[in-house]
Amino acid sequence: MNNKLKLANLASPRYTRSMKKKIGEIFNQTTNVSEYFPSNVKKSEPAKAGSKKRPPIKVEYENPPEAKPKKLPKTKRAKPPVNDEWEPEHWQSILTNIYEMRKHSTAPVDEMGCHKCSDPNATASDARFQILIALMLSSQTKDQVTHAAMEKLKSHGCTPANIKLTDNEILGKLIYPVSFWKRKVEYIKKTTDILLAQYAGDIPKTIEDLCKLPGVGPKMGHLCMQIAWGEVSGIGVDTHVHRISNRLGWVRKPTKIPEETRVQLESWLPKDKWVEVNYILVGFGQETCLPLRPKCSECLNKNICPYAKKNGAK
Repeated sequence: MNNKLKLANLASPRYTRSMKKKIGEIFNQTTNVSEYFPSNVKKSEPAKAGSKKRPPIKVEYENPPEAKPKKLPKTKRAKPPVNDEWEPEHWQSILTNIYEMRKHSTAPVDEMGCHKCSDPNATASDARFQILIALMLSSQTKDQVTHAAMEKLKSHGCTPANIKLTDNEILGKLIYPVSFWKRKVEYIKKTTDILLAQYAGDIPKTIEDLCKLPGVGPKMGHLCMQIAWGEVSGIGVDTHVHRISNRLGWVRKPTKIPEETRVQLESWLPKDKWVEVNYILVGFGQETCLPLRPKCSECLNKNICPYAKKNGAK
């Protein structure tokens, strides 16, 4: 009798409950044999309390799965080294062209600049004092106005001793209409007192001491060292030099104030050009490279000037 018939007979009503139980035990003993599931395999028993757990089986892959790449920490890119030998393109050709445009000396600075404001008949110390006063008056003032004010001051007597005795109101009328004339009156009177007390009426001979005087900045100080003492301490950068240097690309990065322009110019311009660059560029700025509506079409540098090329000068 095969297993199928045995199972069928179990459901037959002719077998009693006890017979069914006995036949079931026999069936379990005889049928729990297989080549895949041998009868002597014991079922796993639950682990007893306190017994050690077997370590997990380490699976080794023939082709292990690719591990996720670790995120590397972000590194800052090193800045390229500063080229200390930097200089603007075509600067020598540009400067040569500016010399050519300035050869006739027809700009206001040529006849009325601060170097023309001192009395040729004055003593050396008084002449230096007049140069300093002219530079103080020239701040944000046209050369024509500065020159006219200096002519009135020289007629009045432009010496330290006489300026000290001059009333502020009279001094204001003499220098009017220079820009900020009221403030400049105070600067001139305070500076005169310092010169009489500390320098015997002469002016300081160093750029550091000049810049300590009321109303005197680096531009005035460097120009005073050049004109009054004949020494080169730095480039005098006014609004013209500042504007033109940025237009020509003579600064590595655009600058906002003249002092920044001075530092960048001095970093590459040969020192033998420091004396003349202010004088040359100021006159160029008064006649050609104007603050508003520059005459780029008339400029000899229109084909190599960055500002002219950008604005489509022809």
